[in-house]
Amino acid sequence: MKSSSSHFRFSRKQRNGILLLVIVIIILQCVYFFVDFSYETLLETNTSEIITAQRQIDSLKQATLQERQPIISAFNPNFITEYKGYTLGMSIEEMERLQQFRKKDQWINSVADFKRVTQVSDSLLDAISPYFQFPEWVTNPNPKTNSWLDKPQKSFVQKTDLNKATQEQLEEINGIGEVLSKRIIDYRTRLNGFLTDEQLYDVYGLEASVVKRIIDEFTVKEKPQIEKININKASASDIATLPFINFQLAKEIVDYRMLHEGIKSFDELKNISGFPAQKIERFILYLALN
Repeated sequence: MKSSSSHFRFSRKQRNGILLLVIVIIILQCVYFFVDFSYETLLETNTSEIITAQRQIDSLKQATLQERQPIISAFNPNFITEYKGYTLGMSIEEMERLQQFRKKDQWINSVADFKRVTQVSDSLLDAISPYFQFPEWVTNPNPKTNSWLDKPQKSFVQKTDLNKATQEQLEEINGIGEVLSKRIIDYRTRLNGFLTDEQLYDVYGLEASVVKRIIDEFTVKEKPQIEKININKASASDIATLPFINFQLAKEIVDYRMLHEGIKSFDELKNISGFPAQKIERFILYLALN
């Protein structure tokens, strides 16, 4: 009779394999339960390198924010456009109040006026009001006058003859020093004396405001005797003897005269290229048509 054998009977080799597998499972279980696999890499944030880098990042952020902010320059609050108001931080309602006020042909003349009309917040007003720029007549309605303007004007008799004024007398005028006073005397000599006060404007380097101060104290009283040049007969060399006419311009005048068979009016001189039309009144003092 045959004996029955068990299906769960293992050979020695199989038993060793099963034992090894059990041991491995137990070890893995122990590792799973007792070993902490979650770990964090700790970074030291208080080192000098980290602090320096953080400061540089903060500086770059601040610079970027400043670049994004609109640059505000001085402006007249009466002429704020919708876009300008937007960049300043004004609301639509505040802009509408300002526009309605200006449509009535009324003007903002102070920071208080701007606050009253627009009703902007105090914080916004403090930020933008330093850039307000009002006209001079608003900010300084009563300007101080120069003392020399307050002096009474001298009459013709009280003034000194410009053709007899000395260099020292001229230097008493504000704005005239040794150089300009000598230049005035030299120019007067070239002309053989001034014929009119306005000839001072032809002195090189003499500003109009200074000429005005000279005329307040001096005037032409004794005019020199001159022989006028006949512009229809004089040569280019004769015309070029005038202080403000060079030979080239004198030749242009002669050519124009020949082309048009004579000059019938001094106004014709304005048609000549290069002629100083602004000086024609002083120019004709020395010329005649016949």
